Amino acid sequence: MSKTYSFRAAVFAALCFTSFGGAVLPAATPESPNIIVIMADDLGYGDVSCNGATALQTPNIDQLASEGIRFTDGYCSASTCTPTRYSFLTGDYAFRTAGTGIAAPNAPAIIKPGTETIASLLGQAGYATGVVGKWHLGLGDKGGPDWNGELKPGPLEIGFDSCFLLPTTNDRVPQVYVQDHRVLNLDPADPLWVGNKKPSKDYPTGISERDSLRMDWSHGHNGTIHNGISRIGFYTGGNSARFRDEDLADKWVEKSNEFIEQHQDERFFLFFSAHDIHVPRMPHERFQGKTTLGYRGDCIVEFDWCVGELMKTLDRLNLAENTLVILTSDNGPVLDDGYKDGAIEKIGDHRAAGVYTGGKYSVYEGGTRIPFVTRWKGHIEPGVSDALVCTIDLAASLAAIVGQDMPANVCQDSVDVSEALLGREDSQGRSWLVQQDNGNGGDFGFRKGKWKLQQHASGQARNVVVEEPLQNRKVPKFMLFDLEQDPAEQHNVIDEHPEIAAQMKADLAAIIAGKKP
Repeated sequence: MSKTYSFRAAVFAALCFTSFGGAVLPAATPESPNIIVIMADDLGYGDVSCNGATALQTPNIDQLASEGIRFTDGYCSASTCTPTRYSFLTGDYAFRTAGTGIAAPNAPAIIKPGTETIASLLGQAGYATGVVGKWHLGLGDKGGPDWNGELKPGPLEIGFDSCFLLPTTNDRVPQVYVQDHRVLNLDPADPLWVGNKKPSKDYPTGISERDSLRMDWSHGHNGTIHNGISRIGFYTGGNSARFRDEDLADKWVEKSNEFIEQHQDERFFLFFSAHDIHVPRMPHERFQGKTTLGYRGDCIVEFDWCVGELMKTLDRLNLAENTLVILTSDNGPVLDDGYKDGAIEKIGDHRAAGVYTGGKYSVYEGGTRIPFVTRWKGHIEPGVSDALVCTIDLAASLAAIVGQDMPANVCQDSVDVSEALLGREDSQGRSWLVQQDNGNGGDFGFRKGKWKLQQHASGQARNVVVEEPLQNRKVPKFMLFDLEQDPAEQHNVIDEHPEIAAQMKADLAAIIAGKKP
């Protein structure tokens, strides 16, 4: 696999002559790019055709990759959503902060006001900043969200100028949109209540009304029923504010296009936070049945459509050559994540994690090695890179790209890999990487060069074989793998390389303690 292809210089000198003698004026300074980060949810490395998928096609993602850089060693920082999103925004590993595991429906804001984030840094550089889509980082003060009042603190208190959100994740209640500080279309006469216990003895749930469900649950997702699908948690009221699952992707595209159009004459940063392909997978009717993989495959095609629609908007507004687009996922794949939607039964020869083992919830490579693409037309030379890059690095890297100084003691785990992201020749990216699961069990992966150390404090690993139902597997506390020889992490070589293992254990412990290895 080749190193990053050469970087084509972004500066084009313009020689201008006055009408009074042809004096040469200074060269124009190129503008910093607009920035769009597109983050899929639960999309595996092998789920896109540019990474080898053949059971379905993702033409828009493929085109993005063909016009930019496709990274083979691109990662997210955790194998579940909330910690990856926390680390992406703050530039700090989530395991350093308590309460950064998968957020509950009524979770308060996890990122506190005053925290420097990728949005606040870009805002200081003069960018209009917006987030559209899944949030799942909590809203409100210690008591949690005031669903019928102002939902603050939230994105607007940590650097975003505007937001249009799915407040949690769609398998958790409530199924409403949040625009800036309010639930959209909420009728005060029908207040919204959200809780973790049934509001009444006879309240219908996925257990009591299981036979009526459009999509049966396999584990855990058996609380309030909305749109014929039961969820985690309970809520009542807010009926005029509730959305249809099938309409989510269209709404994200609509609101993202509005943001781009509103800010087309200034620099902007858009975080497009897709819900596809997270459960419950209920794509719009026009995508249902488009693949042989069931609704999971159909949602991948729907996500690819979203990517294409955003790229069409950039083309229509003549912004493609002024916009850096970064495509990632928040973690690796999972098939049965609580609903019987046919994902396992219809998987066939498709391998969602590609050649890698594991997926969501796992510190095997499949849990955090994800599709990762950068494109900036006319500025990034198309190619393939094996530079090591991670979503946690986007804070430092984007600040560097736009020339924004980083204050001291912020985004401390974020490494400036901007040269790799922009395709500068021979850039290696970061030199090491920590991978975490949800952060509750002390499970970590530690990659340094070709070596990968796994630490399993509990002696168990989850979702090791993605194509089977979720289960735990007994594993040694420590395992060592040579990723060059064994990318699928099938051969534990810790006994053959005790000195390497000992050094990597020490390095990992130092990093967790906040020191440099």
